[in-house]
Amino acid sequence: MKQIVAICLLALSLALASPAHASYGAMDVPNMLLAGDETRFAFVDVQKILTLSYAGKEAKAKLDGDVLKAEMEKNSREKELNKLKAELDKQNAQPSDTERSAKQKAYERRLEEYRQFVAKATEDIRAENAELTKGIFGKILKVVQDYGRKKGLLCIFFKNDSMLYLDDKVDVTGPILQTLNAMDMAGL
Repeated sequence: MKQIVAICLLALSLALASPAHASYGAMDVPNMLLAGDETRFAFVDVQKILTLSYAGKEAKAKLDGDVLKAEMEKNSREKELNKLKAELDKQNAQPSDTERSAKQKAYERRLEEYRQFVAKATEDIRAENAELTKGIFGKILKVVQDYGRKKGLLCIFFKNDSMLYLDDKVDVTGPILQTLNAMDMAGL
């Protein structure tokens, strides 16, 4: 994503440095960004698309299901650990060294298995989220590029927190979202 922004900024700086634009002063920069009345730059809110698109909603539902399943398994294992710990504490009141040692080892083994399960489940969910997001992002990128070419835009930026001001008239999130959802409905 940073590469795309860097390429767009490079293209902008080259366009501004070209002889055709050399006669413009600093106050004329906004005029160079317009072709007639049409803006040549736009932005798209990818987070909004990920949230509102059919593909994004489907991915979120899948992840929510996987998180719920992992949470249920985690709770079950926690319950088992608490039961073993209670038995171990009860045994400490009437110690038999071999019995207590065996229960302590069983508890420690289960605790380690629990920790490994939580770490693996967390990593699996992160990886799945990244994979699903990557797939959706690939579709978004294709739609954005096609849209930009068809509309004759110079650049389409991704909306993010570092952008200080964006005029809503250059927001192309709606058409991009509609196109993406139409593709999903068509099975493309």
